[in-house]
Amino acid sequence: MNMTIDLTRFVSEAIERKKEVFTSASDQIWGFAETRFDEYQSAGVLIRALEAEGFSIEKGVAGLATGFIASFRAGSGGPVIALLGEYDALADLSQESGLSEYRPVQPRGNGHGCGHNLLGVGALAAAVAVKDYMAGHPETAGEVRFYGCPAEESGYGKTYLAREGYFRDVDAAFTWHPHAMNAVMHGSSNAVIHASFSFKGISAHAAAAPHLGRSALDAVELMNIGANYMREHMLDQARLHYAITNAGGFAPNVVQADAEVTYLVRAPKSAQVRDLFARLVKVAEGAALMTGTQMQFRYEGACANLIPNSTLERVLFKHLNALDAPAYSEEEYAFAKAIYETLPESNKQEAAAMVGPKLAPLLAERPLSTFIVPYSDEKEMFMGGSTDVADVSWNVPTAQCGAATMAFGTPLHAWQTVAQGKASYAHKGMLLAAKAMAAAAIETLLHPELVAKAQAELKERLGGEVYDCLVPADVHPPKTGAAELAV
Repeated sequence: MNMTIDLTRFVSEAIERKKEVFTSASDQIWGFAETRFDEYQSAGVLIRALEAEGFSIEKGVAGLATGFIASFRAGSGGPVIALLGEYDALADLSQESGLSEYRPVQPRGNGHGCGHNLLGVGALAAAVAVKDYMAGHPETAGEVRFYGCPAEESGYGKTYLAREGYFRDVDAAFTWHPHAMNAVMHGSSNAVIHASFSFKGISAHAAAAPHLGRSALDAVELMNIGANYMREHMLDQARLHYAITNAGGFAPNVVQADAEVTYLVRAPKSAQVRDLFARLVKVAEGAALMTGTQMQFRYEGACANLIPNSTLERVLFKHLNALDAPAYSEEEYAFAKAIYETLPESNKQEAAAMVGPKLAPLLAERPLSTFIVPYSDEKEMFMGGSTDVADVSWNVPTAQCGAATMAFGTPLHAWQTVAQGKASYAHKGMLLAAKAMAAAAIETLLHPELVAKAQAELKERLGGEVYDCLVPADVHPPKTGAAELAV
């Protein structure tokens, strides 16, 4: 029998048998909506599901209170295959499920605006299907691991895992991301450093004794002005953005003694982002000098630029293409259409430009992807954003796909993404990605020559460079929330 058909049939049946377990877990995590480094309940759901499937669990890896690794081994030797899962939400994106109008569950609450409730469980489902195959084929030697990776959104849990060597013995890695299209991704991304800058001044009566005060808020504002002037003198693909996290209070007649701003600095290469960050630190020092305040900064996290791997991507695409996209009901199309109509016209135009004039009108009318985008590695796409999958990709050949879990044109990090996070078509996309990853992982297990080829490609792409973590060795993940995982 054709191996591709055989594997896709096996994983499809294995995942469909347990789909209620997987969709329920995804919906639970959607409801928890826990943010960076605080995903205790979400990690607990995943750990319990994996323990029930016979995986051994290592908790608290790399100092990550909500990070863990679940492993299943068959035989001795053989490849070690990783499935990467995320489960963190975003702040200020609370939204009721199944509505096509903005309605927060809780004002200023959290929401899964990047679909990580689906991402983590999809990778888990893939790991379970690989385990089922190994258990049913005892001649298969190797190990499948699910990496529970917290804080992808600005905390970069995988960076800590990579820095501490947790991928050192892994032979290949697969992951996916919720998307509006079904595709295997081939491209790079920006590296990033995330840091917060705090300024300490002197409080005073702003009217009676302004000469005695030294304003920390002035320092923040001057830093932001200086950073904005930096933008003219950066690489075109570099990015610099910030949020004031502490404006010093609400009383204008009190000179603000404390203020803080947090920054993301991005560039295509790690060395470039380091250079830009050093310049930004000097801008902060200048702001402190001008205002007579004291400045300190702390790293919030960082990640490298993504290294694609055509060898593994072709295997992943082969199985994604063999599975075909899901079919949708009229009710599903209607909800997707209602979401699409809430999008700003600029989002619709950008989405249309990406798919071209033939597909755009069809997807605008019925905004759910019913096809697999053809794979090509002739040209690398570039993502202006960042992902800590990149740090894995420097250490291990890594491939990832996208699966349609949202209406055409839906932007990530928006309430519309949260509203669709429990939709039936979102579940279908999650399970499609799980099946493709599982089949690709099994084929990689069965063919060590694929591992050798993928690793040779990674070595060639790195061109002699070695992984150099952007997070300094003395910076560690924060300890937040509960003392330990409650499972």
